[in-house]
Parts: sequence; structure tokens; C-alpha cells
Amino acid sequence: MVVTGRAALLAALGVVFVAMLTPSWGGVGLVVAAVLLVCVVDLLLAGSPRRLQLSREGDTAVRLGERAVVTMLVANPSRRVKGLLRDAWPPSAGVQDPPHKIDLPNGDRRRFVTHLIPTRRGDRHAYRVTIRSIGPLGFAGRQGSHRVPWTVRALPPFNSRKHLPSRLARLRELDGRTALLVRGQGTEFDSLRDYVPGDDVRSIDWRATARRGNVVLRTWRPERDRQVAIVIDSGRMSAGRVGDAPRLDHAMDAALLLAALATRAGDRVSLLACDSEVRADVRRPAPEDVLPSFVNALANVDAELVQTDFRVVVSQVLERLGQRSLVVLLTGLDPAVIEESLLPVIGPLLRRHVVVLASVADPRLAEMELERSDLIEVYGAASAARTRLDRERVTAVLTRAGVTVVDEAPDQIAPALADTYLALKKAGRL
Repeated sequence: MVVTGRAALLAALGVVFVAMLTPSWGGVGLVVAAVLLVCVVDLLLAGSPRRLQLSREGDTAVRLGERAVVTMLVANPSRRVKGLLRDAWPPSAGVQDPPHKIDLPNGDRRRFVTHLIPTRRGDRHAYRVTIRSIGPLGFAGRQGSHRVPWTVRALPPFNSRKHLPSRLARLRELDGRTALLVRGQGTEFDSLRDYVPGDDVRSIDWRATARRGNVVLRTWRPERDRQVAIVIDSGRMSAGRVGDAPRLDHAMDAALLLAALATRAGDRVSLLACDSEVRADVRRPAPEDVLPSFVNALANVDAELVQTDFRVVVSQVLERLGQRSLVVLLTGLDPAVIEESLLPVIGPLLRRHVVVLASVADPRLAEMELERSDLIEVYGAASAARTRLDRERVTAVLTRAGVTVVDEAPDQIAPALADTYLALKKAGRL
């Protein structure tokens, strides 16, 4: 049973009545009985919210920050129900609508729309639907709840897709779809064409030249059908926020851009998210399923507050890859972690594959180095400079070991990683 403001107002008027006309316990009892009688009658006349039949339809997935629409169909097989309907979701689902007003006669069906703008990645489950049915007098009513299951999955936003057209244009040049054809170690033969002054004489095909009577060159195209393994570190280093999002989210964004680009280049892409154990695993999906499978696998991956075990990471990668492949490791450049955990175990990976390490740099450090107006800022600038020097030292150590390092700010890490992939493909190193 629920009571409304009218019942409270009626009780207040009763207090005035007792005080002015019958200031006695008998008057108090009379007022209380009258209020209770009105509320009970109203309660008996109110429609039952538990007899309503509810079902849902609508969006089951949406990119983070975009709007999802979930529609609830309510059917009333019994007495008229008038009141409020509240569709409860967790706060991170981002419900945009207030409780719905409901006025449902017997035998009628209505649709109620709930708009969601999720604020966190992952599955968001509907909690319960609570319906408050108020009687015709407006003094009291009934309340009941229904479980109407529904899940909306908030996917990674893929903000870096704006860089995809420009990288695809460079890929088309690299792939020989324009006049530019390149040669590099391990590239594949494409066709023959006449020699033009300025061409690389090492590409001359002497047998074809002898047959035709004029100088002929071989043209080459980047290798296709290579394996690209994207490995995302989901350990404690990925939990730190850089800008307005955790490092893990920036890493996911870069991984999605690289996956889209490599798929269009004809390479086979796989995904692994790992810390001390595997959190997401997508192995060489079909080209048309790469992005859908990646975003669904990453939707529920969160940064774990554990130290990443790179022995597990390396063993998982070696288990999955047979032929020579490009391994892209998205992790941090913490000197202690890199020198104590990664470098001792990365040797087998470097002997068999090409390794790229991509890390999200914090642009705030560069700002701190320039802020020296007081003693606190001077200490902050010294700390930022020390951090930068440590990152440069670790980068040099990794480079000498044979790792290609990409260390960029959040808004540059995705395009920089895509450019690194294109440069490796152009050099024929995949």
C-alpha cells in the first residue's frame, strides 16, 4: 500500500477540524478512522499492477556515449491502472527519462520508451520495473514490481575511426592501386612494366628485357595474408587515467583502428587481452567479423589491479602464432615493469616475430616540466623530467633489443600505431 500527498492533506485538515471543533480523543479517533476509510476504499478500487503483462524490445548494443532505445510493451488484462511506471537500471546505464505516467484501461496495450546513454563499457542489465497504481480518489494505491530482463552492451566508442580514411588512402598507394609501387625485403612480385629514368636498377628483369628488346622492371606489392596479433595489457598499468579515460580505453581505440586497417590490407588479425590470465581472446575471425568480434570481446574487459605476468602473455602469443607475424603489445612504459618483467621473457618472441610496443604517454608531464612558478611546481617539474628520461631510457633499451616502440599522447597513439604498421608493411618486414 502507498499513500499520496492527498492523504497527508486530508489528515492535516482533520487536525484543524479536531483543534477547532472537537478537541478530544474522540475527535482524533474520528479523523483517523475517516482517513483510513478513504485510503482503504481507494486501495480496493485501484487496479492491480501485478497483473500487468510486460515485455521488452529495442537495442541490445550501443557504442559508449551514444543513445540506446529500449521499448517496454505493457498490456492490462484487468481493472484500469493509473499512476507511475519506473524502469530501473544501474546508474552507469545512464537512464535519461523520468518515471513514466501510466493510464491503462482494461484490455489496452501501451509502449513506454526508455533512453539510455551508458557512461561505462560493458553489459548493463535492467533491474526491475516498479508500477504504482493509484486509486480513483487519489489518496492511496498499490505498488508492485516485475522482473523484465534486458541487457544493453556498451561497446568501445572507436573514436579513432576518423583516421581510417587517410590511412586507407596510404594503403591503396602502398598496395599498388595507384602509380606508386614499392620494393622491400619480402615483398611479392606484382607485374612487369617499362623502365622509367630514376627507377631502381635492382628491379630490372634481365630475361624479360632480353625477350622484349627494351628495359623492363619488376614491380612489387606488399605481402598479404600475414598475421597480426594485437595484445592488450589489462593489468594495473592500464588502469591509470590519461586525460579523460583510462589507458586501457585508449589502447582499445588504437587496437580497433589497427585491426580495421590490417583487415583492409588483407592480413589476418587476432586479439588477446591479458594480465595474469586471459581476459579476451579472438583468433583470426573472418574479415567481415573482425570489428564486431573485437568490440564485443573488449566491451567487458576492465583493468585488473594485478601485476601483468608477461610470461603468461608471451607463452599465449607463441602458442597462437605459427608463422612469422607482427605482434603489437599495447602496454605501459613503466621502467621497473619493463626491465624486470618484460625484457627477461621477450627473447623467444623477438626471435620468431616482429614486435611493436605501443604505450600511451601522459601529455600532462610535458606541461608539468614547464610549470615552475613556485616550489611545489619546481618539484613537480623535476619529477616529470625524471619520468620522461626514464621512459626515453627504457625506449632505447627496447629498441636495441629489436622492439619498435610507439610512445604517443592519447589522441595520437592510434594514428601513430597505424603509421608504424604501414611503414613495416612498406619495408616488407611483416
